[in-house]
Amino acid sequence: MDLLKKGIAEAIGTFVLVFFACGVAALTGGVYNLVGTALAFGLVIVAMAYSIGRISGCHINPAVSLGCLIAKRMTVKEFFVYVASQILGGLLGGIALFGIAKMGHIDLIGNACNNALDYSGELSKITAGGYIGAILVEIILTCVFVYVILNVTSENSGAGKKAGIIIGFTLTLVHLLGINLTGTSVNPARSIATAVSDAIFNGKTDALAQVWIFIVAPLAGAALAALLFKVLHKEKPAQVPAGDAGAEKE
Repeated sequence: MDLLKKGIAEAIGTFVLVFFACGVAALTGGVYNLVGTALAFGLVIVAMAYSIGRISGCHINPAVSLGCLIAKRMTVKEFFVYVASQILGGLLGGIALFGIAKMGHIDLIGNACNNALDYSGELSKITAGGYIGAILVEIILTCVFVYVILNVTSENSGAGKKAGIIIGFTLTLVHLLGINLTGTSVNPARSIATAVSDAIFNGKTDALAQVWIFIVAPLAGAALAALLFKVLHKEKPAQVPAGDAGAEKE
């Protein structure tokens, strides 16, 4: 029952992330509203960290869950429940966002999808070099993001109740750089949600064809962050509850 509650919390949090943050990106064009979009993603993390954080730790991102798994902060069973819940919540958020826009005949300025370098929405024009660049960008961005999470949620970090705010600002920072490069994913669930929704409601499959980049690269970046954390920091596994990523403890 406890794991079920965590799964539901993760689904709700990822729904909110996609519906609100990706919604801001889609409605304002993302790259044309760089600061607003970056802040939207950061603010969602802050809001969710202090609401569902005490239930699940507020991962709302398979990459964060992988980092916690490697850092031995959660079990394999918890990891798969979290990831399944995140993907489901993200898909529901994307379908709600694109579906409401379709029903209301709202023309979205952007599609909030992720793609290789030179964010324009014209995914079919991306070259092989663009793929390599996008993979490197996403690995670096995700590594920094997850590394910060693992550090500030460590029991001896001193961040305490401020951890959620620090993580939110870090995601904002990551988006300020990444939006003009890949649209910024650092989150496979968020990328799957927008790619699938764009295909369903707009009939465009370019993002769906390239979504593998934004699954593989963020997971690789998260694994790298967890390995760096384990090498550079010593932490007793029992000190941090499973799934505690940016939340106030009960």
